[in-house]
Amino acid sequence: MLIIPAIDLQDGKVVRLTQGAFDSEKVYSASPADVMQKWQAEGAKLVHIVDLDGAKDGKRKNLGSLKNILMVAKVPVQFGGGLRSYESVEEVLQTGVWRAVIGTKAFDTALLEKLVHQFKERIAVGLDVRDGVIQTHGWLSSENRHTLESTVQILEKVGVQTVICTDISRDGMLSGPNIELLNQLLGSTKMNVIVSGGIGKTSDLEKLSKVKAHNFEGAIIGKALYERKIELKKAMKRFGDH
Repeated sequence: MLIIPAIDLQDGKVVRLTQGAFDSEKVYSASPADVMQKWQAEGAKLVHIVDLDGAKDGKRKNLGSLKNILMVAKVPVQFGGGLRSYESVEEVLQTGVWRAVIGTKAFDTALLEKLVHQFKERIAVGLDVRDGVIQTHGWLSSENRHTLESTVQILEKVGVQTVICTDISRDGMLSGPNIELLNQLLGSTKMNVIVSGGIGKTSDLEKLSKVKAHNFEGAIIGKALYERKIELKKAMKRFGDH
């Protein structure tokens, strides 16, 4: 199981939100590059970076911070937030990002097909779920057209290889991951699945480590690391290699 630390960027700083609310941010560092170095020194094999301003406004605002991170990165980085055109995805991949995470624009099937055809496994899709419904536009949208099941079928047809599933109601709450949602998703797709949202303590990782599905790739942890509820180095030793 990959244990993937998250670096969320807002106004060039490392922050965390609670349940995706933009007025709930807590600043943890003014130097994203320092945070990147910390996580890779503690054993991270992949780091998840989100441009929160980009997710909200549809335009990347933290490219400078991303480049600073990439200058010190010794492990692969996946990046999402505001990637809503072919050019914006191509730019971040050329900058050195290993995998681009598409959110809102995943429902633009023509664009997604073009991206997957060109960049293959370097494209992942973020599925942000609230009560079984996919949320878009930085979680500010309340459209209810996209269910998890229908979305998974579309993504598989397009050839997407990896999805990142976030239960928004648990994000930043440290209340435990939604294992039921994860198992539902793993059972309905052959795509690789990364879970996100709610991981708050070591026992949550213990539960996730018992998920035996071959397509379960790993878990993203954010607030629990920043609040020192989980120590990455210890978690990597215990859960990171199986």
